Parts: sequence; C-alpha cells; structure tokens
Amino acid sequence: MNWQAAVESTVTGLGYDLVDCERSPKGLLRVYIDRVANDPAGEYIVVEDCERVTRQLQHVLEVEGIPYERLEVSSPGLDRPLNKAADYTRFAGQEIELTLKVPFQGRKKYKGLLEALGEGWRLVFTAGKVEQALDFSLDEVKEARLVPVVDFKGRRFQPAPADAAPDAQAQADETDGDRKQ
Repeated sequence: MNWQAAVESTVTGLGYDLVDCERSPKGLLRVYIDRVANDPAGEYIVVEDCERVTRQLQHVLEVEGIPYERLEVSSPGLDRPLNKAADYTRFAGQEIELTLKVPFQGRKKYKGLLEALGEGWRLVFTAGKVEQALDFSLDEVKEARLVPVVDFKGRRFQPAPADAAPDAQAQADETDGDRKQ
C-alpha cells in the first residue's frame, strides 16, 4: 500500500474527510482533515480530532513500513480548499474565491457565491454594481477556497435570554461596547 492510500483509508476509516495530504522531501508528512457533512459531533475540527488521527496514522504508517520524519495533522483552516466534486456540492451556497487555469474576459480570479448548475457550477459575483454569473466546470479550476467568515462579536446578535434581568442585560451590552438608547 502506498502512503497516500494508507493515509486516506485511515482518515476516512476514522470518520473524517481527507481534504489534502502532502509529503516534503525532508520527511514531513502533512495531513489536512475535516468533518464530514452534517457530522453530529460538530462543525469544526478540534485538537482532540487531530490527536486521534495522528495516533492512528503513526500506527498504520509503522505497520505498513512507510518512512516519515515528522507527521502533522491539522484542520484545513477557515479558507478551506475545495478539491473534489463532493466539496463543491457540500459548500454550494457559500462564498468562495476561484482561480481559473485560463483567463476569462481578462481575469483569472473571481470571488462570489457558489451555486450548483446541472453538471457544472456557477459563481455569482458583483462587478461594479452589476451582478454577473460565471459558469464553469471543475476541469477549468486551478484553485478554489472558501472565503473565511469571522465574526468576533457574534454573541451580541443573539437575543437575550427571556429570564435575564434587565440590569444584567444592560451590563452585557455595555461590556460588548453597545449601549441601548
């Protein structure tokens, strides 16, 4: 069994999605894992997931006699790459950054909303003040990544609990930097 097959069968066997794996000439084996779609355990990879996969991969690689100097198991990050058709299906409806292999209308890079379109895909984006669409197939894509969504003040948009005291809510609003008028 080659190293890629060993990594893929181990990661998927543990119930994770293998996003990517790479091997450097100096012996580094880097593996990116993600949760499968609609995983009841949660939406994000946590340290315990990486530890679990690392321990299992160490055993499998030793048994298979696959040499490596260092093993890194990590989440793909907020700007997760889309590598296979299943990734595009899973993340349809989300904003992505797309780089084409060959320029279309003078540009290769686009950023917009990903939509499924029969056998292909569509990227809906705004150019100037006009909404446009770019239809593409996976063969035309050089790279695609999710656009990170970061909301450091996400809790302020959640409604206050019904049983919260008015003074406690005012204090929470003040702590967040928002004051009610």
